[in-house]
Amino acid sequence: MGNLDEILALFEPISLKEMDGVKLMNRSDTKFMFSLDTLESVLREIAPQYRVLEIAGVRQGRYETLYYDTPDFYFYRRHHSGKKNRYKVRKRSYVDSHLAFLEVKFKSNKDRTIKDRTKLADEHIHESLEAESLDFIRNNAELELSLEPKMWNSFKRITLVNRFAPERLTIDCGLSFRHGEETVSLPNLVIAEVKQERRNRNSPVMAALKKRLIRPESISKYCLGVAMLVKSQKNNGFKEKLMNIRKIEHGMVA
Repeated sequence: MGNLDEILALFEPISLKEMDGVKLMNRSDTKFMFSLDTLESVLREIAPQYRVLEIAGVRQGRYETLYYDTPDFYFYRRHHSGKKNRYKVRKRSYVDSHLAFLEVKFKSNKDRTIKDRTKLADEHIHESLEAESLDFIRNNAELELSLEPKMWNSFKRITLVNRFAPERLTIDCGLSFRHGEETVSLPNLVIAEVKQERRNRNSPVMAALKKRLIRPESISKYCLGVAMLVKSQKNNGFKEKLMNIRKIEHGMVA
């Protein structure tokens, strides 16, 4: 990560308070997978057009996430079978900010992502869903489901904000997953997500990725974790993605 620190020093910082105007809770998302080497090249190119989120001098924030699903993995199976109008439920700890939220994400059949969240009293994630959390989930998801903790995920995130347009870019590195006693780490994989009011494929980062032949993909960190670690669940719908991840990890693709 040393090279990333040097490259991120090229960016002008932005604070959490300054970023409030670019929350984009109802938005269009475009996701990409590529290698750390590609990330370093892209960051050098787009530095003049973006600012980087900095919290207490930290530009690579630590995140811990716990995903919830039904006993039979209803959320995972809907994504695996390509269904739209699907939900994700998770608790996420923003480690460096000492904050944690319960979040409900909805992906509509119009490819819009809507996120609702509520702050948790404790910055540390507890596996149980308290009564208040269950009420929040019921109020923000049109489902009555029994949910249980399924997958832990940790990573470091870089957040960039376009200087000239309502656009944010999140860049997740150093990903790892844990399900029960099973774990997997992906040190060379980068998952980037471009968040915009309306999809603009000519934004600086989108243009930089296109130039490197990095194409958009439908990616869910939760689903990747399940596909890699939960043997009881089918993963044939994600086999191409899993193969690409193996190639990235072994330095065979950008």
